[in-house]
Amino acid sequence: MSGGGVPVFNLTPNLTVSKLCLGTMTFGEQNTMSQSFHLLDQAFHAGINFFDSAEMYPVPQRAETSGRSEEYLGRWIKHRNIPRDSLVIATKVAGPSGQMTWIRGGPKSLDATNIIQAIDDSLLRMQLDYIDLYQIHWPDRYVPMFGETEYDPARQYSSISIHEQLEALSKAVKAGKIRYIGLSNETPYGLMKFIQVAENFASFPKIVSLQNSYSLLCRTFDSAMAECCHQESISLLAYSPLAMGILSGKYFSPDNGPPDARLNHFKGRYSEGESRYNLTNKAIKAASRGYYFDYWFIGM
Repeated sequence: MSGGGVPVFNLTPNLTVSKLCLGTMTFGEQNTMSQSFHLLDQAFHAGINFFDSAEMYPVPQRAETSGRSEEYLGRWIKHRNIPRDSLVIATKVAGPSGQMTWIRGGPKSLDATNIIQAIDDSLLRMQLDYIDLYQIHWPDRYVPMFGETEYDPARQYSSISIHEQLEALSKAVKAGKIRYIGLSNETPYGLMKFIQVAENFASFPKIVSLQNSYSLLCRTFDSAMAECCHQESISLLAYSPLAMGILSGKYFSPDNGPPDARLNHFKGRYSEGESRYNLTNKAIKAASRGYYFDYWFIGM
């Protein structure tokens, strides 16, 4: 790992990561390749070895840019000639949406075929032989997400079994394509079901991490999910710690913040992001008091 002052954390007994992780969600849309390389250089030389991406990045997602975040990350590793074992690379398979038709037709489900294809495509884009941490971006079942807080039983739909998903991931681990697996945008029920199914099949990989939103404006992790992660030794990868920049206070200036700030630059084009947070009195109060999270990774 490159020198720097960033502390490290044992994600698993055999996987040490920096407590700061650089997400690449803007690479290829908001950031050019040269800008992305500059950010990656700065992070690496500061001591960060942990980099996270996803097959659907960058956002706002569109067919013309799909996969660029992974591509830029892979190009940076190759062009800088960085030893592979000095990095921890994480990425994610997209869950069912029906909207991103350029990703395996939707994607329509998280069945074994989709998972294996997604892994192979990510490896190809990043020009890598293996992925350290592979995550399910969101569940293959209805759950409240992206700003929703109430569960609606009427919105349930037929979904792929957790057994099939874990079986596909297990094959990828055995093939050497991925090392560890994690979940994202999950619920306490979903996390515990994945753990239960894995315990029933000794050959299935165990969940090592959970990537969920966590900030002063999103504290849902602090209740049931915190207990699950603590009792099961699951680490939280906390995304959006500044609530997409709202907690920085930049959007509360008289001119509503810089024109290139994400919520201004993509206004009306990024419904999933805009639906998560809004500039309520609660948000203004939290931001104005200056309680800002300065870390992305929280070890449980």
